Amino acid sequence: MQDFWLPFLLTMLAGLSTGVGGIITLLQSKRSARFLSLCMGFSAGVMIYVSMIELFPEANNFLNLAFGDKKGSLYTVLAFFAGMLLIAIIDKLIPTKQNPHEMGLSCDTSKELDPDSLHRTFLLSAIAIAIHNFPEGVATFVSASQSVQVALPTVVAIALHNIPEGITIAVPVYCATGSRTKTIGASFLAGLSEPLGAIIAYLFLHPYLSDGLFGIINAMVAGIMVFISFDELLPGAEKFGEHHIAIYGLLGGMLFMALSLWLFV
Repeated sequence: MQDFWLPFLLTMLAGLSTGVGGIITLLQSKRSARFLSLCMGFSAGVMIYVSMIELFPEANNFLNLAFGDKKGSLYTVLAFFAGMLLIAIIDKLIPTKQNPHEMGLSCDTSKELDPDSLHRTFLLSAIAIAIHNFPEGVATFVSASQSVQVALPTVVAIALHNIPEGITIAVPVYCATGSRTKTIGASFLAGLSEPLGAIIAYLFLHPYLSDGLFGIINAMVAGIMVFISFDELLPGAEKFGEHHIAIYGLLGGMLFMALSLWLFV
């Protein structure tokens, strides 16, 4: 079990970062759209940089070892776009109003709020996010099982990405109940599908871990994170702020991740 607990804890850390979104929701009266735009751009920069500079080359190295340079490079590209296809299909199957990529960030105080409707919105959003985050939990656990040094950039990137999803969960709960405790609790619970993914990975994938599997999963995670960045985070940053604010956040996220990776060398 020694090869289980550290990867599991790292996966839980990434998943439960949705709780940060709940905390931000409680502070929303003090939060500016420009700041949120900067944060989302920053998260996109982290994910894109990690994917293309760290995960994709790492995946290619593993697959080259397993299948040779020619086939390994081909399998890396195929797995990268397979990751994009997987997350695109998940997004397509989730109705827009319950999709964690379609965020609502405030209560509409101009009309009477229906607590039952808001409760249903919370449940559907929680289910959507659980489905959306489950493969991320599998990928994070497998990466951490391979090497903590390799996993840490992935954990940071996924954790930053999960914060807006926590906001998606927290807003309807807070609007329906007005309870800070329930809001934060619900946002933390929303991230539990990632450690669940870690448990499933340990039970079913752990006996089969190999260079080939590590490579495929790393390439798929890179594809998933690039898709999320271009489909969710950058459009969201543009929507809630300004173009240049989003780009400054993007570049800041890349610089942050570059320096972080340099520290691990």
